[in-house]
Amino acid sequence: MPDNTPLSICVYCGARHGTKTAYTDAARALGQAIGERGWQLVYGGGKVGLMGELADATLAAGGRVVGVIPESLKALEVGHAGLHELHVVPTMHVRKQMMAERAQAFIAMPGGIGTLEELYEVWTWRQLGYHDQPIGLLNVDGYYDDLLRFMARTVDQGFLSAPQNAVLQVGAEPVELLLRLAAQAGRASAPDDYSRI
Repeated sequence: MPDNTPLSICVYCGARHGTKTAYTDAARALGQAIGERGWQLVYGGGKVGLMGELADATLAAGGRVVGVIPESLKALEVGHAGLHELHVVPTMHVRKQMMAERAQAFIAMPGGIGTLEELYEVWTWRQLGYHDQPIGLLNVDGYYDDLLRFMARTVDQGFLSAPQNAVLQVGAEPVELLLRLAAQAGRASAPDDYSRI
């Protein structure tokens, strides 16, 4: 897919910065790469932590940003007031559905249990055939190394097929992973109807 083709990327990441500046640097680099190409970021709508860094970098580089945040988290995650769209929704389920409906590719950055839950749900949806969009894991500074070893163990123990495990595209460098997913999204169909999930 050419770099000038509009693309909508859903990014899952932490509402905290984490302990390493590499996480913040990666969020800024990913946001800048999305914005420079005139693409759209879809994310959790917060202004704090990696979420805020990602959104601000995308906006500063000229990209469009859509945030989706549950009413119950709006105060905790400080809903970002400077976005093109900020949707305040009643539940986490609605949040994830709306984010997925607007995405042509997914990336999970470092984050906590919320980020992991979002990653695994969208990965499960792909396994079940609800969508065929590419999914990436941005493994900044080895953050997800232990998780990747665990996923290899699920294959070894017969709970996950090797091809399904390989669906998750892993990269350590934000722009490289973004462009790899963009190329795959060019061969994927439009997002499916997530209302049946």
